[in-house]
Amino acid sequence: MSAKVVALADTARRSRRVAVGTFDGVHRGHRVVIEGADTVLTFDPHPTAIVHPAAAPKLLTTVARKAELVGALGVKELVVIPFDATFAGQEAGAFIDEVLVDALGAQQVAVGENFRFGHRARGDSDLLRADERFVTREVKLLEVDGEVVSSSHIRGLIAGGAVGYAATLLGDPFVLDGRVVHGDEVGRELGYPTANLVPDDAHALPGHGIYACGAQLEDGSEHAAAVSIGVRPTFASGRGELVEAFLLDWEGDLYGTVLRLFFHKRLRGERRFPTPDALVGQMHRDVAATREVLAGAATRHLA
Repeated sequence: MSAKVVALADTARRSRRVAVGTFDGVHRGHRVVIEGADTVLTFDPHPTAIVHPAAAPKLLTTVARKAELVGALGVKELVVIPFDATFAGQEAGAFIDEVLVDALGAQQVAVGENFRFGHRARGDSDLLRADERFVTREVKLLEVDGEVVSSSHIRGLIAGGAVGYAATLLGDPFVLDGRVVHGDEVGRELGYPTANLVPDDAHALPGHGIYACGAQLEDGSEHAAAVSIGVRPTFASGRGELVEAFLLDWEGDLYGTVLRLFFHKRLRGERRFPTPDALVGQMHRDVAATREVLAGAATRHLA
């Protein structure tokens, strides 16, 4: 069950165990910070988008997806601070007084060891520990395979197509949501009708290639899907980057609905084929490979 999403201004003060952070991706390192919390305090948009707009990262999770993931960890409430220039200028001491104590009533505050807050990022875990109104829990950075688990590292993996290893660090498959729109119907002409998705430009997108995915429809049903991300080099579409999902063993009309894709494995890179028949032959093999991958993966991803 998803955590309840609440704007900070709408919270009622009560005793809380609060985990604080951006938590983009809610990866395995974040989950150690969140453990034992009943409330997660986060920011939207990503603070970097306000403080250093040119360096704003592509996001791994929407607020709604973040609420699902923290809810699955037992968190009841996702409190969201609208991050803007005014909030960015708030002094660290004021953040503790006005947000953690006065608004939320925090009795315990959990943060990662690299968490910084307040104007010019002057606040840190030492400042939190010095405050006797709550107990501070500082969590060391998690390492997997000798490397720190971080949102930026996971973004790089996804951009490079390494969605399988990204899922290992996230703790769940990477998810992409998109509304299904009308396309050029090239797939239908080839015998593989696809759902064409329009992803949000603000969010991360796996690198070009063919992927074995789980697809979740708005009715909650899930299906295996072979997904192409790229520019369709065999055909001159003129559409730029495309996300096309072929749902195995399913027929119907998805236009206008939101389709959710769970990325399990990159099957191959994007290629140009000499003829449409050569492409169809490869698509047969992609579908067979997708069946094999999904046969060994969980079909239900949400609690």
